[in-house]
Amino acid sequence: MKSVYTSIDQDLEKGDLTQTSISALRRDCLFNYDELLQKSIRIWNQEIWQKNTVEIEAGDVKPQVAINFARYQLAANTPRDARMNIGAKGLTGEGYKGHTFWDTEIFILPYYIFNMPNVARDLLKYRYLGLEGAHKKAEFNNYKGAQFPWEAAWPSDGETTPLWGSADIVTGKPMKILSGFIEQHITSDIVFAIMEYLSATGDQDFALEMGYEIILDAAKFWASRLEYNEDYDRYEITDVIGPDEYKEHADNNAFTNYMAQWCIQKAIQVVNLLKEDNPDIYEALNEKLDLNDIYDEWVEKGTKIYLPQPNELGVIPQDDQYLNKPIIDLEPYKLNNQLSNIFKDYNLAQINELQITKQADVLLLLHLFESRFDDEIRRNSWNYYEPKTTHDSSLSLSTHAILASDLQMGDTAYDFYEKACETDLGKHIGKSVQGIHMASCGGIWNMTVEGFGGIRIMNGKLRIEPHLPAAWDSLKYQINWQKSLLQVVVTHEKMVVSAVGKGVEFINNGQEYQVPTNSSIEIDISVEEKVKG
Repeated sequence: MKSVYTSIDQDLEKGDLTQTSISALRRDCLFNYDELLQKSIRIWNQEIWQKNTVEIEAGDVKPQVAINFARYQLAANTPRDARMNIGAKGLTGEGYKGHTFWDTEIFILPYYIFNMPNVARDLLKYRYLGLEGAHKKAEFNNYKGAQFPWEAAWPSDGETTPLWGSADIVTGKPMKILSGFIEQHITSDIVFAIMEYLSATGDQDFALEMGYEIILDAAKFWASRLEYNEDYDRYEITDVIGPDEYKEHADNNAFTNYMAQWCIQKAIQVVNLLKEDNPDIYEALNEKLDLNDIYDEWVEKGTKIYLPQPNELGVIPQDDQYLNKPIIDLEPYKLNNQLSNIFKDYNLAQINELQITKQADVLLLLHLFESRFDDEIRRNSWNYYEPKTTHDSSLSLSTHAILASDLQMGDTAYDFYEKACETDLGKHIGKSVQGIHMASCGGIWNMTVEGFGGIRIMNGKLRIEPHLPAAWDSLKYQINWQKSLLQVVVTHEKMVVSAVGKGVEFINNGQEYQVPTNSSIEIDISVEEKVKG
C-alpha cells in the first residue's frame, strides 16, 4: 500500500502533507485485498469497458486484442489531475522524460472527447494552465501571445525540449534538437483540439472560462509570427519544422501555414461571437489581450497568409523547397518494420536535402481538413508522398490508414492498420524499450472508430460514413455526442445508429439523419459498398 504526496500537492491539500498521507493510508487499510480488487473490477467495468465499447467480429482475434490493449493503456496512463497531461510514453517508461507533445491533441484526445469528455476537458485545461509558460516562450522569441512549448512538463515551465540529442553518424557530435525552437504548429494543434471538443460536447462553460482565451492568445502569436513578403504581397512563415521532422528550416510548410490561418479565422469568429452574446466576457478578455487593437490585424493578415496550392500534378507542396530536392528509393528502409534504418546510411543534414518524409505531413493536413480538399487532390498527394515516407514515427501509420480508408483503398488501409497495431504488440519489442507509444494507442482507436467506423466531425457536425474492412464481419462501438450516447453497429450491408438519451443528428453521404430520443434508425449501405468496391 502506497500513499504519495509531494510539494506540488501543497496548494490542493490543507494542513501537513505528512498527516494527509498517513490519513490516506489509514483509510485505504480499512479494506482488504479482495474488497479492493472488487472495487477495481467494478470501476473498470463501469467507467471503462462498458462506457467505450468497441466490438469487432472477425475471423482473426488480433483486431479485438489490439483495440482492447489501446483502450486499457489510454485509461491507465492518463493522470486525473489537470496540472498534468499524457506523456509520450505514458507511465510505462522514461522515454521523453514524461513530457507532453502534440500527440495528446491530435492523436490521443479524440478517444477522450468521444468516450470520456470529462478527461478531455482536464487535458485541455492543462493547456490553459500552461498559458503562463506559453507566454514565456513567446516573449523569449520576441513574439506576442501564447506560443505553446513543443515539449511540456509542469504547465508554467514553458519549453522543456532538451537542446541536444543523439550523436550524428557522420560528425560524431551531438545533434541540436530544433523542435523546441522552430516546430511551432503545436500552438494551432491545441486550438484544433479545443474546437473538436466544443463541437462534440457543447461545453460552453469551458469555452467561456478557458477555451476562447486559448484560441485568442494563440492567434496573437500567429499574427506576430507572420512575415510579410513585399514581392508577393502576402504573409509567410519561414524557417520551421512541420510534422515531418526530417525537414528542418522549411519555408511555408503547408500544414503549418494552413493551421495558422485557420487559427486566426477561429479567433475572428470568437471575437464576433463574444461581442454579440457575451459582451462582459469579451471586455474582460479585451482588457487582458488587447483584442480591439489586434482584430483588424487578424482580418488583414488572415486573408493574405500564403497557402500552398496543388501544382500541375495535383499535389500540394509540403514546403517551398521539398519538391525540388532529389528523390531516392526508400524501399530498402521500409523493410523488416524497423524504425530509423535510414540513419545507417544518412545523417539528418543529408536527409534534409532529399525528398524523404518521416511521417504524415501534407497527408495529415488533408485528413484533418478533408472538407477543404477534393478526393483527387488527396489521392494525388497520397500517391506522391507515401512512397517517400519512411514512417519512422509511431504517429504516421494511423493517419495513413484512415486516409487510405477514406480514399476507398481498403487493402492498403488495412495493411497500415495491422502495422500500426504491431507498434507495441508486434515482434519487434525493441520499439517499446523506453515505454509504449501512447499516440499509437490513440491511433488504434482512431483507425477503428474514426477510420473504419466512419466517425468524423465536419464543420462542427457529426458525420458517420463507415468503411468496414473486408476481413471484418461487423463493428460495434459507442460514443458520446453532445450529452447523448450514440451506439453504432456496422456490417457490410447496413448501419444501425441508436441514441440513448436525447436525439442525435448526423450526416451520411451528404444526407442528414435524425435519431429520435431513445430509438434507432437503419441505413442500407450495401449499395454504397458495392459502388466503392
